[in-house]
Amino acid sequence: MERFYSLSHEWVAIEGTTARVGISDHAQSTLGDIVFADLPKTGITVAADEEVIILESMKAASPVHSPISGTISEINSSLVKKPETINSDPLGSGWLFTLTGVDANETEKLMPESIYLEFIKNQ
Repeated sequence: MERFYSLSHEWVAIEGTTARVGISDHAQSTLGDIVFADLPKTGITVAADEEVIILESMKAASPVHSPISGTISEINSSLVKKPETINSDPLGSGWLFTLTGVDANETEKLMPESIYLEFIKNQ
């Protein structure tokens, strides 16, 4: 499944009208050891670029924005007990939430992975 990335280092992978959202490997390494994930409630409709989650690390608290619009249909509840999963597997089991009712055309304003990797290399 192809991932698209935002300028603020969130990723989204869309399948049909459902999307999974997380943070990039670059973002988790910048944050350091994540100790708490303030996960949203399901059923909430969010807009693209809207702040949805706060991740707390040993260094600081950092907001996570939704890269696209949709309704939060699922949260990764395993992160309540094991938020460090975001550090160990940010692109896999460290995903944050899923959205339903998404429009894949919203990814046009995001970066494909190859362009994102160039973007972070040049930061």
